[in-house]
Amino acid sequence: MNKFFTNYNDIVRKIESINPVKYAGTRNYKNGNVTRLSPYISRGVISTRFIYNKIIERSISLKKCEKFVQELAWRDFWQQIWVNKNDDINNDLKRPQEEVNDFKISKSLVNAETKINAIDEEIKNLYKNGYMHNHMRMYVASVATNIAKSHWKTPARWMYYYLFDGDWASNALSWQWVAGSNSNKKYYANQENINKFFFDNQKNTFLDKSYEDLISMRIPDEVNDKIDLNLKTILPKKTPINIDPKIPTLLYNYYNLDPNWRMDEKCNRILILEPIIFDKYPVSQTCIDFILKLSNNIQKIQIYVGNFDQLKKDYGIDKFIFKEHPLNKHYTGMEDERDWLYKVEGEYLSFFKYWNKIRKKII
Repeated sequence: MNKFFTNYNDIVRKIESINPVKYAGTRNYKNGNVTRLSPYISRGVISTRFIYNKIIERSISLKKCEKFVQELAWRDFWQQIWVNKNDDINNDLKRPQEEVNDFKISKSLVNAETKINAIDEEIKNLYKNGYMHNHMRMYVASVATNIAKSHWKTPARWMYYYLFDGDWASNALSWQWVAGSNSNKKYYANQENINKFFFDNQKNTFLDKSYEDLISMRIPDEVNDKIDLNLKTILPKKTPINIDPKIPTLLYNYYNLDPNWRMDEKCNRILILEPIIFDKYPVSQTCIDFILKLSNNIQKIQIYVGNFDQLKKDYGIDKFIFKEHPLNKHYTGMEDERDWLYKVEGEYLSFFKYWNKIRKKII
């Protein structure tokens, strides 16, 4: 798999080259017509609305690519839940996960040694390239929670740690959907299903069973050895920055690296990397390297390693501007609204109620 580029012009060209009409028919397959734009959406380089507007510019029929637009809406939907539920998304949201054996993770998953060839290959790809196909994420989550019977949170943190497109709302709530704590039932994947979508013919694995047998079987030996994780983020060394007190300071962070944000205004531009955030939601060194490269698209950006209150104290700044996000609630200053696909009011825990609300506005 090719590595993700970080130059903004390359990202825009990628958007302009996608085929949203073909997306629906092949997206679940290993080599499907997926866009691989998710890292740039999650890191706030582009928005769901930006991609949507690019489709409109190409005069593509929105009805013919409704499934693609719906997938953009899913990303906003998860974020809307985070906005409304805050830290509640860190716990079982709708109901307790059933049949929880432990709060660890299978060692074989971490080591890519489950003996399910497609799963092991994609875990290795996650470590190398910071990406995993969305369908495979469901398979892995099913093995971790419903087959190995671990609570979803530790495996979800493990996956988030390595994903370039790591969005805690999408990640945590999707894992809960698979585990049955954010859905009406657990999601199971068997070997036949994996073989179909990942072009394998593997037989005689612990997943080579009917769905009925998977639901009732004991924890297989292949995933029964569990371990704790000690995930840590290594942030860059703190270095001095230069602040002009006469102009506002724009705050960028792990979820906002938009090079077009107030680009024509004279401002201090600071990418803040807060230890309190990365202690709570740790990410890998490759993820940090990825965002630092993405930040190069922002002219005159400076890196500040430290917490928000310390930044205020160090430089006496009182004119901050930042984009709305659930992790920014401790910021003070002027908050800019995010560029949603379509802004809605109120709380939605059902995607299809949310989708029905916005569909008539955008399709």
